[in-house]
Amino acid sequence: MKQAVNFRLESEKIAALDRLAQSLDRDRSYLLSEAVDSYLELHEWQIEQVQEGIREADAGKLIDHDVVMQRMRKKMQRRRKAG
Repeated sequence: MKQAVNFRLESEKIAALDRLAQSLDRDRSYLLSEAVDSYLELHEWQIEQVQEGIREADAGKLIDHDVVMQRMRKKMQRRRKAG
């Protein structure tokens, strides 16, 4: 079920939104709905990634900082030698 939502935007953003809607042969509501979908998808993914990291940390599946730094130094040295 769809519901109406009202919020304020700067007039420049509304004009840009309307230009984009016209160029895509869509209406403003369609573009706003697509934007909200993208926003929600991105942030839900980010939250899941953080939660997964916390689960891994709680399970002791972390890599020690010194080990990470050693790996990075070796990788940078290989790149310098190759380049």
